[in-house]
Amino acid sequence: MDQLEDFESFLKNVDQISELVKDLKSSDVAIQQKAIETADGYIAELDEPCRTTVNKTTINTNTPGQPSLGLQNRNPDNFMRIMERDVEDRSLRRIAKANKAHALKDKGNEAYAQEDYETAVKYYSDGLTELRDIQPLYTNRAQAYIKLGKYKEAISDCEWALKCNEGCIKAYLHMGKAYLALKKYNESRKCFEKMTEIEPAREKMVKEYLDQVDLEEERQSQEINAMQDFVMGETNAIRVPVLLEKLSRPGQLPMFYCGGLETLSLAVTDCTGQTLFRLNNGFSIIGSNDTVRSCLLQETKDPGCQELCVSALKLWRVICCGNDENQKMLITCPVIRRSIVDLVTAEHVAVREECLTLLSLYSQTPHGRRLVIDNLNGHKFVRSLMACILKPKKQQQQNSAVKILENFAAENKLPPPVRTTSGILLTRPLKSLWVRRDRFCLQLRGVLKESVIVPFTTLLANISESNRQVLPSLISAVGCLARDDVIRHKLAHDPECWKAFVVAIRQCSASDYKEILYPMLGLIINLSTITSPIIKEHAVSLCDCTLGLLRDSDGEVITGNLAE
Repeated sequence: MDQLEDFESFLKNVDQISELVKDLKSSDVAIQQKAIETADGYIAELDEPCRTTVNKTTINTNTPGQPSLGLQNRNPDNFMRIMERDVEDRSLRRIAKANKAHALKDKGNEAYAQEDYETAVKYYSDGLTELRDIQPLYTNRAQAYIKLGKYKEAISDCEWALKCNEGCIKAYLHMGKAYLALKKYNESRKCFEKMTEIEPAREKMVKEYLDQVDLEEERQSQEINAMQDFVMGETNAIRVPVLLEKLSRPGQLPMFYCGGLETLSLAVTDCTGQTLFRLNNGFSIIGSNDTVRSCLLQETKDPGCQELCVSALKLWRVICCGNDENQKMLITCPVIRRSIVDLVTAEHVAVREECLTLLSLYSQTPHGRRLVIDNLNGHKFVRSLMACILKPKKQQQQNSAVKILENFAAENKLPPPVRTTSGILLTRPLKSLWVRRDRFCLQLRGVLKESVIVPFTTLLANISESNRQVLPSLISAVGCLARDDVIRHKLAHDPECWKAFVVAIRQCSASDYKEILYPMLGLIINLSTITSPIIKEHAVSLCDCTLGLLRDSDGEVITGNLAE
């Protein structure tokens, strides 16, 4: 409140000084005389709290009614020179204070980076003591306050940052996070939505924050409803905690836990059961069980181990189906993060199938895909999926694996155009405004050959009735990945890739596999936009095997790929 009064007082003083300067320049001597007396009184007020006993900025020390000390002292030009010197002195002092404030900000940033948030707050506060109108100090301190759980203080700092810069994106971002932590969901949404009004190109990032608000509000609602059912004595609501208590017993045989997990899967029939599982530490109880963990990590060959693994994966699927909060809880469990990628290629057919079903559940929503990308090893994940596509135990598993890969690769598609406040249509967010690059592609860049190119080209060079159904989706997935500049460059410069294209085109033409041929030609056209000596080396072979396609009777080869 004191800071607000000081700020308003400062603005009032600026108006008074502006009016005073105007009067000093007046051609009316009486107005000039009155302005000089007012200036003397104003400067006396400024010097009154000062500790020095010498007044060096005096214009007129005569009290009203005393004789003048000289006309030169009453000259408006003299007063203006004194005022200019005073402004210059104040400017130099401000520069010195600004330098000190920015140095303190840098120290605060260092403390923040070391997760010493208390110290960071102290440095930012010291910087604001030097100068109160430095916006980054407010937003940085707000961010540190959020880390300390001081959400109201964070909101106050964001409000001050907006007084300094009403278009400050960071202020709205941190304020939205603080309101979310306080469970003030509508206020949080307004803050995030304000960001897109200021910078429409941030729409994708803001959408993720708005999703977080929705998820948190949904989680709170689920927990309130679940506890009400439990208090009212609903049968299933009571069964879930009881079963979890039994499963928490250590040192039992795998069949004991297998039966318990199967029974628990049947008991969880709705959102209430899913929520009570979470509220009663179900993830921790099962995830920390030594017997279950060793089965999931495939560390034991004990009888019943594979059945227990299947039961656990079935339970996770039931618990997470349609429940975003449970999906987040599961994917962050250490045992799941270590085991689930390896289970995609498990020897046991049922284990592999349940694992793919669970991952398919995650792949169907943007929230689920983000969770997987942020928590699992991306290149290991893709390599396991490609291995499952290349050598499936069952046809259905091959279909599931390629669909999962296609869903994740689609995350790299270009977003829809956005129109800025100036009316400019952007086909993609400006590079300087990207907040979170596609980690899925980033993780694949360094291991693309092993994870993608080798299995992909192997399939292209060996098209058969058993894999022809999955190849269109697989080509589509690779095409989405190729939207990443680095991945597209590596594909275009890989000789095995172009060799496989030539073989595949000839085989598809001979066998009339048009459902594979059309998307493959589209991918070839996209990769051909890269200047590469490898492409030139295979240009004759490619032209030779594609010339005959121009005589295609339905014309779709031409029209379809011109659209690419």
